[in-house]
Amino acid sequence: MTDNTIRVVVPLEIRRKNGRPKILPPADHTPAAARTQDAHVLRAVARAWSWRRRLERGEASTLQDIASAEKVTDRFVSRVMRLAFLAPDVLEKLLVHRIAPALSLNDLIAVAERPWAEQMDKVFG
Repeated sequence: MTDNTIRVVVPLEIRRKNGRPKILPPADHTPAAARTQDAHVLRAVARAWSWRRRLERGEASTLQDIASAEKVTDRFVSRVMRLAFLAPDVLEKLLVHRIAPALSLNDLIAVAERPWAEQMDKVFG
């Protein structure tokens, strides 16, 4: 009698997250979702544009008004708001094509202050 069974071993790790077990893939495996856009960047750009529209429509007259409504500091609003002034081609790659920037969120905010012609090279390397 021959054994025709094929055994496949996948080294998975089980960790608890928020009290629930979570199965993690092998350490050298990077899922496709992890290689795409960071949700923090998308959320920050969306917030910046939302705040910009509020100011343009007259729903808020100052950054302090937005900060009070959002329960954050006016300094935070001021910094994140810079993302609303990224170059259109950079925004397209970030939001439409979901290409992750080569920078951290803080560095991306700093790049937003540069001229549009320089932003693409700085953001995507």
